[in-house]
Amino acid sequence: MRLDKFLWFVRLAKTRAAAQAMIAQGHIRLNNRRANRAACPVGAGDFLVIPWPAGALVTEILMLPQRRGSVSEAQSCYRVLDGQAVNPIAGTEQSAAKGSLLP
Repeated sequence: MRLDKFLWFVRLAKTRAAAQAMIAQGHIRLNNRRANRAACPVGAGDFLVIPWPAGALVTEILMLPQRRGSVSEAQSCYRVLDGQAVNPIAGTEQSAAKGSLLP
């Protein structure tokens, strides 16, 4: 599958043209190499580094989608490898359970 089509199918780019622009500008890395054309083939097991407003998003492709589906369907096609921000609400619940928030 083409890289631009993959980015659009899994909703990492709003449009296919936006995916092509990111690739043409040299912002996408595929398996530790700069992806220099939109037609770069991608497959399961490949790694992508995508610029994101909060930093870089490092992902592993788990499977290729057949279509541009729902968000949950799209997210099942890749896995984020660089760790995610800790949920502050979950941290508060854990602290409250231990009694650290009590005087």
